[in-house]
Amino acid sequence: MQIRTVTPADESDWSDLYRGYRAFYALPDDDTAVLTTWSWVSRGEHGLTGLVAVDDAQRVIGLANLRRFARPSSASTGLYLDDLFTAADARGQGVATALLQEAAALAGREGATVVRWITAADNSRARQVYDRSAVATPWVTYDMRPALD
Repeated sequence: MQIRTVTPADESDWSDLYRGYRAFYALPDDDTAVLTTWSWVSRGEHGLTGLVAVDDAQRVIGLANLRRFARPSSASTGLYLDDLFTAADARGQGVATALLQEAAALAGREGATVVRWITAADNSRARQVYDRSAVATPWVTYDMRPALD
């Protein structure tokens, strides 16, 4: 397995995996969302970097989408892991761990002070991997809708 940044040739495999990610989280099937996210990730828009895990046959078997964010309280920067997903037939083979390790290496190369992410409380399989790679925080996440005039 190789971990690397996305290339234009990855679009089809990446899109299939990203659709699987969206389905896992019960998000609506939305080709526009997949295409828009691919555009951002593949072009590095919004500070995004797309990582992929590729098997020996050059098939994309995992993805990680990371973006940079400022950390005013520590006057530093971090990487936020927006999405991490592994193909069903590649689970249990260390794909997610390898992607997390590359995210940590990227953060180190860039001088970031943290790699941060959220996951669903009931995502027990992923949380087993995450607990081996990181420390769960005590913070609670909130979402607020924008005000409409």
